[in-house]
Amino acid sequence: MSEQPLSRIERQLIAATQHGLPLLERPFEAVGAVVGLSEDEVIAQLAQMRARGLIRRIAAVPNHYRLGYVANGMTVWDVDDAQVDELGARIAAQPGVSHCYRRPRHLPAWPYNLFAMLHGRSRAEVAQQAEALRALLGPACRGSDILYSTAILKKTGLRIKE
Repeated sequence: MSEQPLSRIERQLIAATQHGLPLLERPFEAVGAVVGLSEDEVIAQLAQMRARGLIRRIAAVPNHYRLGYVANGMTVWDVDDAQVDELGARIAAQPGVSHCYRRPRHLPAWPYNLFAMLHGRSRAEVAQQAEALRALLGPACRGSDILYSTAILKKTGLRIKE
């Protein structure tokens, strides 16, 4: 990943696209009209930004609630610290995991150091996925829980100021 600061045009491109691409036949041409570049220049700039790790991808972001995935559970795991990085990478590679983080414990009340978000059409489906993760963690897992979402108060990616 790049450690270089954003150039003026990179910042402008992020600001012009961070709420999504325009739903037009030629979205990159429309973005170029905003930032003063041609369609080809926008595509080339975005490709360079992707190569530098400034953006991960350009893709549709489905609304999982509208698709019927209404049971969303943050699974929390108390995993042996000596194995958490290796096991966390294995958990992160599972197809049902959308987010996976290692975070510090806050003992004695909060023993969990590994977090993985699961989505399902029901809590039973999420619980089944969590059981698969537990099997993957094996004896390194000393405890776990599932924290289900009950309301969306805000959901967005990082936004930068123009």
